[in-house]
Amino acid sequence: MKNIPTWRLVVAGALNDGDGRWLMHRRPFHKHHGGLWEFPGGKVENGENPPFALIRELEEELGISIEADDLVPSRFAHECSQVAENPIVILLYRIAVWAGIPAALEGGEIGWFTPQEIAALDKPPLDIALADRLFEKEAR
Repeated sequence: MKNIPTWRLVVAGALNDGDGRWLMHRRPFHKHHGGLWEFPGGKVENGENPPFALIRELEEELGISIEADDLVPSRFAHECSQVAENPIVILLYRIAVWAGIPAALEGGEIGWFTPQEIAALDKPPLDIALADRLFEKEAR
């Protein structure tokens, strides 16, 4: 039997400002994928379900509060197990309602971008896939 890798579950939020712009987070340069833009979020910890992990992560990273009912499952992407030793699966949720003003509390920076601007940003491979899938209808 093949050695099956342990997958790591990650959640991310696609925050939409209602004017066609989406929030992206630029990772601090000293971290993995440093300097690249991504949808904000993070790892699902033991004992957490994905929505509550995303609520926790966005409060820690951006200082905003979100209700679980305001998370809309949208897309997912995963690494190939032949490429990564511990591949990840990212679940992306669309978010249009939150309390507070997003700020980059854990380093890096944030910005609001149109789908066309997001396409031009340097992003990690899975965020490229997520953005392509999220905005595919808008590109038609």
